[in-house]
Amino acid sequence: MEKDLKQRYSKVIKVTMYGPESTGKTTLSRQLAEHFKTIWIPEYARNYLQQKWEEQQAICDESDMLPIAVGQMKLENEAVQIASKLLFCDTNLMVTKVFSEIYYGFCDELLDDAAREHNYDLFFLTDVDVPWEKDDLRDRPEKREETFQLFENALIENNKPYIILSGNKEQRFETAVKAVEMLLKAKSLGFTSADFLQMWHRGTNIDAIERQLKFFNEGIAKINLHKIATVGDGIRLFDEDQEQELVDYFEARQDRFSIEKLVPASGAASRMFKFLVDFLNEFKLHDETINAYVNRKKALELSVFLVGIEKFPFYADVLQETKSEYEGFDDFSQDEKYYRFIETMLSPAKFDFLNKPKGVLPFHQEKEAITTPIYKHLKEAQAYTNVEGKHHIHFTVSEEHLEGFSEVVLTNENAVDVDYSFQDKATDTLAVGLDNDPFRLEDGSLFFRPGGHGALIQNLNRLTSDIVFVKNIDNVCFNHFEGIVRYKKLLGGLLIRLQEQIFESLKVLETTTDPAIVQKIIDFATGELNVVLPRNFSKYTFENQKSQLFQLLNRPIRVCGMVKNEGEPGGGPFWVTGEEGMHSLQIVESSQIDLQNKKQALILSESTHFNPVDLVCGVKDYKGEKFNLENYVDHNTGFIVNKTKGCKDIKAYELPGLWNGAMANWITVFAEVPLLTFNPVKTVNDLLKPAHQPR
Repeated sequence: MEKDLKQRYSKVIKVTMYGPESTGKTTLSRQLAEHFKTIWIPEYARNYLQQKWEEQQAICDESDMLPIAVGQMKLENEAVQIASKLLFCDTNLMVTKVFSEIYYGFCDELLDDAAREHNYDLFFLTDVDVPWEKDDLRDRPEKREETFQLFENALIENNKPYIILSGNKEQRFETAVKAVEMLLKAKSLGFTSADFLQMWHRGTNIDAIERQLKFFNEGIAKINLHKIATVGDGIRLFDEDQEQELVDYFEARQDRFSIEKLVPASGAASRMFKFLVDFLNEFKLHDETINAYVNRKKALELSVFLVGIEKFPFYADVLQETKSEYEGFDDFSQDEKYYRFIETMLSPAKFDFLNKPKGVLPFHQEKEAITTPIYKHLKEAQAYTNVEGKHHIHFTVSEEHLEGFSEVVLTNENAVDVDYSFQDKATDTLAVGLDNDPFRLEDGSLFFRPGGHGALIQNLNRLTSDIVFVKNIDNVCFNHFEGIVRYKKLLGGLLIRLQEQIFESLKVLETTTDPAIVQKIIDFATGELNVVLPRNFSKYTFENQKSQLFQLLNRPIRVCGMVKNEGEPGGGPFWVTGEEGMHSLQIVESSQIDLQNKKQALILSESTHFNPVDLVCGVKDYKGEKFNLENYVDHNTGFIVNKTKGCKDIKAYELPGLWNGAMANWITVFAEVPLLTFNPVKTVNDLLKPAHQPR
């Protein structure tokens, strides 16, 4: 009997249906086999027991369990010899085992061992949320939930790879097809069923994993800079009258649109205080002076911090807490006072600035109040957002920081609706070892890392407003509020004006037969939208020209503020050479450029402007329907970075940046805005700059 229960080895991928009676296993097996053009094996027990009923008017008993198991394995072992690469099984020995335990309180040892040992690449556990269908062989309709739980427990206890299928027949079939397609791709890439399930439950896109593995093995091509974008050649500059006209244009039309503000605010503020962490870790208290440390480590940032320490908005609170913590603080040397102050400021048990998000940190002292970046963004949102008559702002935050954000929002009386989203785990990217094989944790699971701010294209994609302003959490200012709002409205006015012209052009292109009108649209597209036509565009037929123009104009649009370059780290505006030699305007980071190439390095060195992440985005088409923004990402513009996990070196992939490759295929317009609009706080010392200090 043991030989009869042996499962024949095969490279065929086997997917088995599994679950209580009357849950659609047979129907699903048949559907999947037809869809994937392969074979399926029926449930042996059904014919066996039907025949027994018809011949003996007898129902199943414990003596039938082994014959049923033997018959089922015979069907399966015959099928794997003729299946191509995929086999669907209506049932398996684990089902027989569980039924035996439910009905008879035991399972034959041979059947039990075989059921545990048999391998399937995937179990589909069929839920009991479909109607019970009575026949001669089915019973226990009143105990379906209990039976389902016993079936699931058996899978868990025996570490079987499974997915629960719920919903109606159409929903189950759709889910099953997606799962099998993903399983096939995962197997082709060398992943196990456990790997597949990890990715499935994370919502990971298997095509993205395939692309990432290719990047690790083949590298990512650097951006090919054509030339810098300058005023008059990719960057628009407006005089005072034109600025006012655009501001007025926005104010006159803003009530016609739903407009909200998106603020990426996920990260902790650890980089702001890195030089202070280094000081706490490396300063030899009582054995050297701070001056000696500064000279030894060339720690100029620390000197700046200490000289301006009383100007920080948190100074008084941190000092008071430090004094209460250390008895005799006033008698300490000045060096120890500074050391203890910094220690209190960063300690997880005290202020814990190191691990808090930037948005909740005290940035400004405004009269008697200490304000945060959140406060400033809320105040800004009141000036130019409008969703159903209310101001609206959306923060992307880390889950662990949501409570802190919410508390700060609640303490600020405002008329702004606030909502939040997290970076989707489905956008996390796979890490690999230095050999480019997937990196695994101690438990054997794959290691995924957050994919960087480029993952936020999904968060933006889920927003439903017509227009979205984008601004980083740390780009706030104590002064110049009115000026900042003015230039936000200017960018918004420019976007609305251009978008209206785009929409009108698209409607005309659907019907016009006049070449002169099409030429006007061409002039608009190339002159005001920086659209570069294909080299042979003039040789296209009239209808093909219209079709190409329509495609080039029917895209999301972004208007980006650009400030003059003052050496800040980050991206800048360039003309880039893409596929087939086509040029386009892009925001490019220095890490995307081959600095070993002298020509490319020279173009970078000549750049005149810098991207302050001051964007206004039009994300709906001329029919008012939302663009799927993921369709406009250039996946070849991500980054490979070296990291460590534990004590091991790994390589990680970061997605194309939100305003870099993630928006690479948008209509892009750059406009110069003044430096007063750009006041980022990258380190805590930036709070000492005039823009963050009372006048």
